[in-house]
Amino acid sequence: MLKTRWLRLMVSLGFSDNMEAYINIIGAYSEKGRSYHTIAHLESVLKCLDSVDHLAQRRDEVEIALWFHDAVYKPFSSSNESDSAKWASDFLQSNGASDTSQKRVFDLVMATAHQSSTNSIDENLIVDIDLSVLGRSRADYNAFSRGVREEYRRVPSFIYRRKRKEVLASFLSRDRIYTFEQFQKKYEASARENIAKEIETL
Repeated sequence: MLKTRWLRLMVSLGFSDNMEAYINIIGAYSEKGRSYHTIAHLESVLKCLDSVDHLAQRRDEVEIALWFHDAVYKPFSSSNESDSAKWASDFLQSNGASDTSQKRVFDLVMATAHQSSTNSIDENLIVDIDLSVLGRSRADYNAFSRGVREEYRRVPSFIYRRKRKEVLASFLSRDRIYTFEQFQKKYEASARENIAKEIETL
C-alpha cells in the first residue's frame, strides 16, 4: 500500500518515482528501537489525511511532509524535526521543486514539533493529524503511550514521569487541542480524557 501511495504522490508532484528515497524513508521508520514512530504511525497519519484532505490548501505538500515528519527520530536528540524537515526540503530541491514549496514543506514538518504557533491552514492541519492519536480509543492511546515509554526506556522512571506529565499537561492547558472543527468534534473530549487518565497513572 505504501509503495503504491508513494508512486501516486510522485506522479502528482510531477517527479520521477524516487524509489531510492522511498526505500530510505521506509528504512528510517523501520529502525531498531522505534516503538511508536514506526511504519504503523506513518500509515496512520496518511490514512487520517485521506479522511480530511478536503481541508488542505496544498494536499500534496501536506502528504510529502507527513512522509518525512518523523523520518529522523532519535529519542535523545533535540533536532529530530529540523533534521527531518531538512531531509524533506533537500528531497524537494533535488526534484526541482520551487524554493517556496521547499520552505512550506520544511515549515510543515517543523510544525509537528508542537513547540510554536502555526502560520497556515496546512500547518494547522498537519498538527491536528499528528495529534489525532491523543483522541483515539483507550486501547489505541495506551499502545501509543507504551510505545513512547519504550522509546525512552533508558530514561529513569522518576525523570520520565516528570517530563511526561509536563508534556501532557501542556496539552490540557490549551483552550483547544485541535484547530479544525472536524477534529474537535471527533477527538477533543476523548483526548482530554485519555491525557488526564495517563497523568493519573504516572
